[in-house]
Order: sequence, then structure tokens, then C-alpha cells
Amino acid sequence: MSRFNKGSSSNATNNIQKVLMDAFKSGSGSGGSGGRSGGPTPGGLFAGGGALVGLGLLAVGFNQSLFNVDGGHRAVMYSRISGVKTQVYSEGTHFVIPWVETPILYDVRAKPRNIASLTGTKDLQMVDITLRVLSRPAVEKLPEIYKTLGTDFDERVLPSIANEVLKSVVAQFNASQLITQREKVSKLVREQLVKRAAFFNLILDDVSLTHVAFSLEFTAAVEAKQIAQQEAQRATFIVDRATQEKQSIIVKAQGEAKSAELIGEAIRNKPGFIDLRKIEAATQIAQTIANSKNRVYVDSNALMLNVNSMLGQGEQEVKAKNWL
Repeated sequence: MSRFNKGSSSNATNNIQKVLMDAFKSGSGSGGSGGRSGGPTPGGLFAGGGALVGLGLLAVGFNQSLFNVDGGHRAVMYSRISGVKTQVYSEGTHFVIPWVETPILYDVRAKPRNIASLTGTKDLQMVDITLRVLSRPAVEKLPEIYKTLGTDFDERVLPSIANEVLKSVVAQFNASQLITQREKVSKLVREQLVKRAAFFNLILDDVSLTHVAFSLEFTAAVEAKQIAQQEAQRATFIVDRATQEKQSIIVKAQGEAKSAELIGEAIRNKPGFIDLRKIEAATQIAQTIANSKNRVYVDSNALMLNVNSMLGQGEQEVKAKNWL
């Protein structure tokens, strides 16, 4: 923060220079008219030089009596007589009493700041946390800030209170909770840090956790735990698959046994069941041969379809029924 801002307007400076030159010329002219030889007299030169010096001092004093407050800044006034004044000067050009008063400029725009802290969790794990804070001073409290903290107020206050708040909040959670409940942790840090900063007349527009890193040992332990859990899940899956395959084999065997039982019962009770199966087999053989590119000649025995024997057996059954 600079103590003075001496930027007066260039038009005023040019006007003062013109007035000085006119005064010097008028002084020289008045001295020349009083001499006998027509040249300037010592009295005229002294008068012109005195006017020039007076106007120069006046210009310097006027320039020192002005100071500018740029956009996004405010100023407080320190007086050698009464100390720090309670008035806060806004943007623009203002008057000041040279040597007696000194303006102090403050940047009241929000400024970002990253604060890193190494703290411990509830389960004694060390965590490296980076906190991003967007802060600005309370404009109406600038005189009090200058009295108590000076111009580097953010450097004096924010690192200490941020570290204290982070340590107190992180100590309430386990290492795993810092990841699963990060939103809750960030909310607690924001609330407590805003209260602490308000005590020092600072306004925090935003507080956020930008980085959370654990120790290498803890990271390796977490990875090993994840690998063990994945292997356990894989073993469980293998056992379940084997159980399902065993159940499938049992069901299939039961189905085949039931099918064989039904087939045997059908053969005992219905002799025509075998002939039906012969016809189905002959149909499949015939379709296969028909789809083949080679020409094949087979008899009824090859097709398992001996029509003569089937007819002879049928005649015998009819004669047996007629005899009965």
C-alpha cells in the first residue's frame, strides 16, 4: 500500500506554469520601465523572482494537497494531530493537508489465497489439506483494521485462523470420512472460519477444500484393502458359480433319469412307441441324405424302416385278436 498518491491533473499543472511565466514577464517589464537606461533594475528582478518562487511553492503545495483513490480501493487518513480518522474515503480525488495528514490506501477487492495445512484425523492419520479462501476487508472497519492489523492484515490473520479451524474440524472425522463426507467437512470449515474472520473485520466470500492428500503408508494400506476385497468377491463368485453348475448337473441328471423312466414305461405299455421312434429316425436320415450332394441308394433296413416286417407283425397281431 503506498502512502501518497500525487496524481493531480495535467491541465492544472499547465495553467500554473503559464501563470508563472506571465508573472515573470510582468515583473521584468515593470523593472525595465523604472530604469533610466531602459534595462531591468535589481528591484524588478527581485520582485519577479520572488513572484516566481511564490507561485512555484503554491503549485507544489496545491499538488501535495491532492490524492487519488483508484477503483476498487478505499483510503483512511492519519493525522499527526488527531491520529487515525474514522472517515473512509471512497474512489476519486480528495484534499489532504500536506505534512499534517497522510492517506493510507487499501485494496478492498476480493483476493484469493491458498493455505496448506498438515493435520491429523480422528484415527491418527496425517492429512495434507489445501484451503482456498476468497477474502476482503470490511470497508466500514478500515480505520480499526489500520489501528490493529496494519496494511498486511490478511497475511497476519488468515494463515493462523485457517490452520486452527482446519485442525479442529478434521480431528472430528476419520480418514475415510474425509472422502465420503467431504461436503460436510467443507461446510463446517466454512462456518467456523467465517466466524473467526468476522472477529478481525474480514469478510470471506468463498471457502473451499481444493486438495486432500493422505500419507503414502495410508494410501498403500487402502489399496491393499481394496485388492483383498476384490479377491474375496472373486472367490465368492467362483464358489457361487460352482454351486450353480453342480445344481445344473443334478437337475439335468434328474431330467434324463425321468426321461429314461418314461421311455421304458412307454415301451412296456405301448409297443408301437418303438416303431414311432424308428419312423422319426428314418425321417432324419432321409432328410440328411436328401440334402447331400452325393447320390446314395439305401434300402429300408438302412433307414431302420423295414415295412415288410412291420406289416407281418401287424397281421400277426390282427390274427391273435381274431382268435381271441
